[in-house]
Amino acid sequence: MDFKDYYQSLGVSPEADEKTIKKAYQKLAKKYHPDVNPGDKSAEAKFKEVTEAYQAISDPEKRRKYDELRQDYQQWQTRGGRGDFDWGRWQAQPGSGSQQTYTMSPEDFAEIFGGGSARSGGFHSTEGFSDFFSTLFGGGQGFGFGGSSAGVRARAGQDFEVEVEVTLEEAYHGTKRLVRTGEKQIEAKIPKGVRTGSKVRLAGQGGPGTSGGPAGNLYLNITVLSDTRFTRDGDDLKVTLPVNFYQAIMGGEVRVQTFGGEVLLKIPPLTQSGKKFRLKGKGMPNLEHPQQQGALLAELAITLPDDLTQQEIAALRELAQKRGIS
Repeated sequence: MDFKDYYQSLGVSPEADEKTIKKAYQKLAKKYHPDVNPGDKSAEAKFKEVTEAYQAISDPEKRRKYDELRQDYQQWQTRGGRGDFDWGRWQAQPGSGSQQTYTMSPEDFAEIFGGGSARSGGFHSTEGFSDFFSTLFGGGQGFGFGGSSAGVRARAGQDFEVEVEVTLEEAYHGTKRLVRTGEKQIEAKIPKGVRTGSKVRLAGQGGPGTSGGPAGNLYLNITVLSDTRFTRDGDDLKVTLPVNFYQAIMGGEVRVQTFGGEVLLKIPPLTQSGKKFRLKGKGMPNLEHPQQQGALLAELAITLPDDLTQQEIAALRELAQKRGIS
């Protein structure tokens, strides 16, 4: 039977306090937990190793006995390690520790992996603690993590989140993105009408479940970029519509570009700058009801022609004088 250095397994010194030991175990448990490394036998073996070590030296009574054995074993090595080490004097009394099965509680699991609710893991093995541990502390086989000792509890896979940016026009039409999670690449469909802060859920595209549990979900956290032409207000769009003063005075039709195509807006004669027109159904699709759309709010901005002739300027000056404008 081989001696196990539990302090070395956890990467702590023999003088480490309980808080340091617990912190070291939580870090290693999070790294090697079978739920995080599905199918990885080496990670599973490492997880069992650090868990056994934690069970031995986190309990004050077990640690006291282990420390005494460790000191005795080191002295035997110092003397040359001749012959066989006498394990008999350290062997647990028959019947002691008859149920040495470690079960990570939901609270411990939540503390290690985070989360507001106490979840439980889903790993279970019929392999028990090592012969070294069983000789020292007694007990039979059994390793269960995150379930009750009565059986295995299925656990859903981990949810993943990915940040995705889309243009306002892409949010209008809906779009697609290639999203990579680990070794997996997914073509994700982003629906019409998404807003900054929208979460698009891709069911079953997260981490794999364990013990028959369902796979987790993948969430796309959407950010809609600013647009140079339109400003968004809920499902409405706002746009500044430049018209020259001839159109504003005489009236007429103005072409308005929308994400859905070009439309004609009729401007009444003598329309003032700042006048707002509401084009129903020309705004953004509603995320929950994409067949419904907001409005396009077009605010008139009168502009001066940059190619006025001297004759036109003279005519305007004459009109101004007639109105008493100097």
